[in-house]
Amino acid sequence: MTRIATAVFTGLLLGGSVTPLDAESARPPNVLFILCDDLRPDALGCYGSRHVQTPRIDGLARSGVRFANAFCTTSLCSPSRASILTGLYAHRHGVRDNFTELPATLPHWPGRLREHGYVTAYVGKWHMGETNDAPRPGFDWFVTHRGQGKYFDTEWNVNGQRRETPKGYYTHVVTDYALDWLKRREAGRPWALCLGHKAPHSFYLPEEKYAHAFDHVRVPYPDSAFDLEGKPAWIRQRLPTWHGIYGPLFEWRKQFPDFRPEAVKDFENMVHAYWGTVLSVDDSVGRLVQFLKDSGQWDNTLILFMGDNGLLEGEHGMVDKRTMHEPSIRIPLLARGPGLPKGRVVHGQVLTIDAAPSVLDLCGAPPLPNIQGRSWKRLVHGRDPAWRRAWFYEYNYEKQFPYTPNVRGIRTEDWKFIRYPHGDGSPDRHLPELYQLCKDPGERRNLALDPQYAAQRRELEQQLAALLAAEGLTPGNDPMPLDEGIKTELPDQTIR
Repeated sequence: MTRIATAVFTGLLLGGSVTPLDAESARPPNVLFILCDDLRPDALGCYGSRHVQTPRIDGLARSGVRFANAFCTTSLCSPSRASILTGLYAHRHGVRDNFTELPATLPHWPGRLREHGYVTAYVGKWHMGETNDAPRPGFDWFVTHRGQGKYFDTEWNVNGQRRETPKGYYTHVVTDYALDWLKRREAGRPWALCLGHKAPHSFYLPEEKYAHAFDHVRVPYPDSAFDLEGKPAWIRQRLPTWHGIYGPLFEWRKQFPDFRPEAVKDFENMVHAYWGTVLSVDDSVGRLVQFLKDSGQWDNTLILFMGDNGLLEGEHGMVDKRTMHEPSIRIPLLARGPGLPKGRVVHGQVLTIDAAPSVLDLCGAPPLPNIQGRSWKRLVHGRDPAWRRAWFYEYNYEKQFPYTPNVRGIRTEDWKFIRYPHGDGSPDRHLPELYQLCKDPGERRNLALDPQYAAQRRELEQQLAALLAAEGLTPGNDPMPLDEGIKTELPDQTIR
């Protein structure tokens, strides 16, 4: 007798009802994976947004699990996407920047599901390999584009069969492609569909119906932008650059740098546009959910909704991501479907590398070999007391975007320590950062040089070194570029 049949028989024998959690479900669940780009948790209603109403996305949270402390391990699009698919840190999967292909021989969770009977599709922004829009291994259907795509009238490569440029707004077009595949997919087999949104990545451009949705909302620079005492000098040096609040703000400011107080209007317009793109994503989720309900597939579909990385929106005077500060590394993560509780908030620290093992675990598929992530299936039911208490972060300096140093750091439930290696094995040249997150969640007071916290700093330094060494990343075996400093030059127009 199979494991599923045994569970069903035992449940009936005992007079109890068989739930997906008890018997793992008689059918493998379908998987709808929705990935947003640069989505801050606080841009969603279910994470506490005061202005952005996202009722369809919030519905996923009500019908499933909301992770209150989800993080990326490298706050950059391509490395994070590779980690989500493979369960590996960037130093293991090799995608360290936005121009590197995901190795074709590297196993990922959609491919593993395909090996075990699923029909699989990827539709939307792939963004691992800037100029390559060809189909990738592990998918039966693959629709994408080169690079970032455009909010309007993107050219698509449809499964390597044709190129087309459907007129319209990206978020609606990619949803059309997804629904078209769902309606005509091979019947009789479980399916896994990955939908990669462009939104809300820069350059923020909402569709017309949401272009003025937030005109009434005033958005000042965050207070932390003017409270940089005790912070590393590179943060102040970044202020007038491509990634600083006085810079071009992804072309929402035409004359820059602009230090005038009234120039905050450009910042406000940028944030309004960012929020507007999120409203369209909420519409997309609504269309997908309605289709699943109308087609009778809602109850047996696992939905994961998440962001690839966070985003700085003026905090500490910065925009963009890459750093290890909280807005840069925090991501939204929602999960609902068979085997998951409803309306639950999980506070354990979960990472992008946990997505792959969790999906496979919930689908009853074999795990990927030698990965670094962990399934949170037991965690969401409160049955994983050994869940991680600390983890490390990595980012390598980019010559194409010279606004952030090399970063290695550790985050525990209460503390964060960040160091900035120079890249050649010599002593760090930037001031490190130490924050007591339980008392200072906004990371306002850097305690790295405070004698009162010297012992705490040493302990975190040792923990960080141990976590890195466990992955073979010793001081002599953690290759990274040489830090050439913060520069004011703009990135090449073709890679922005």
